[in-house]
Amino acid sequence: MSSARPRNVRVSLGERSYPVRIGTGLLDGLGELVARRTGAHHAVLITVPGVGRRYGARALRSLRAAGLRCSRVTVPDGDASKNLAQAAELYAALLAQRADRGSALVALGGGMVGDLTGYVAATFLRGIPFVQVPTTVLAMVDASVGGKTGVNLPEGKNLVGAFHQPAAVLADVSTLRSLPARERAAGFAEVVKAASIWDSSFFARLERRAAPLLRLEEGALIPTLERAVRIKAEVVGRDEREQDLRMLLNFGHSMGHAVETLEGYRGLLHGEAVSIGMVYASRLSETLGVAEAGIATRLTALCTSLGLPVELPGYSRLAYRKALGVDKKRRDDRIHYVVLERIGAARTQALTPAEIVALVPRGGAGPKPGGRRADSRGGTRYLRGK
Repeated sequence: MSSARPRNVRVSLGERSYPVRIGTGLLDGLGELVARRTGAHHAVLITVPGVGRRYGARALRSLRAAGLRCSRVTVPDGDASKNLAQAAELYAALLAQRADRGSALVALGGGMVGDLTGYVAATFLRGIPFVQVPTTVLAMVDASVGGKTGVNLPEGKNLVGAFHQPAAVLADVSTLRSLPARERAAGFAEVVKAASIWDSSFFARLERRAAPLLRLEEGALIPTLERAVRIKAEVVGRDEREQDLRMLLNFGHSMGHAVETLEGYRGLLHGEAVSIGMVYASRLSETLGVAEAGIATRLTALCTSLGLPVELPGYSRLAYRKALGVDKKRRDDRIHYVVLERIGAARTQALTPAEIVALVPRGGAGPKPGGRRADSRGGTRYLRGK
């Protein structure tokens, strides 16, 4: 048994408030949580093959033990499955299983599963409840919290979606032990993001704890996940629909999403793309004269210590400009781009795609397209945290 006590974080959104529970061995309590938080009589577990093989039967047992009629739907793994065609297949599956307004969806897996399941829950019968059961670091600290749901289009990332808060989030950290090392590392990019924009002391702790975090030592891991979730919950509680403050959570994502689009949502993991995007943004922040000198060096060193890539793939400046042209944060011809002033303090600055790609060499940067890049190393002011 784990000696680390479970942690509870509340996302405060009035009648849409919900708990995030973080700890070890929590999966057996899933059924009771779903029944209590949703009032459903029927639950559909949505997962991917690998996660379903490891944890699907256990999740279904818990749901049935709570008196819920339940079934499982498996979708193909990978961000390439987060699309409208896959959503349509899920609608058909729900109709075949006689899902109604008394049904609830349960997303068991990483960020792709949570985003896709949440979007289907938001739109099926004009909205039914769902519960997030994240099984990756990235999903636990970011994708499962905040109610952003959506799917990708060929032209760009997350261009179709809805705000639909989960009824609850259950993060059983024991599921992380089945992750490959690369996926563990990728998830910590979103932890670094939270610290970078909000809490300099948290960032300093991450610099000291990279090794135990990668080993998933619970004494370091659970408090780290809790702090990252608390930052996300605070931001979402103050700006649910990304009107101003919540935009800061997009740090590293503009260029990161551009990389994912150019890669066709294959090759790089989302967290790896965010790491690249954050390091690029920190360098651009210094170049623009916004940031304190040295933040890019610290951020690069932290991401590298966590096994994350830090250099842009070798696409042309024109290719990056075109990918940024469909960024969902765009207003007219400018993007609300998140820049750092210092570690723990960020703001947005309206920049054109041409201004954003100013640091990309005209002939391309970093490794050439088509190769594996995971091992590469290398506006408006808002009230922030520490």
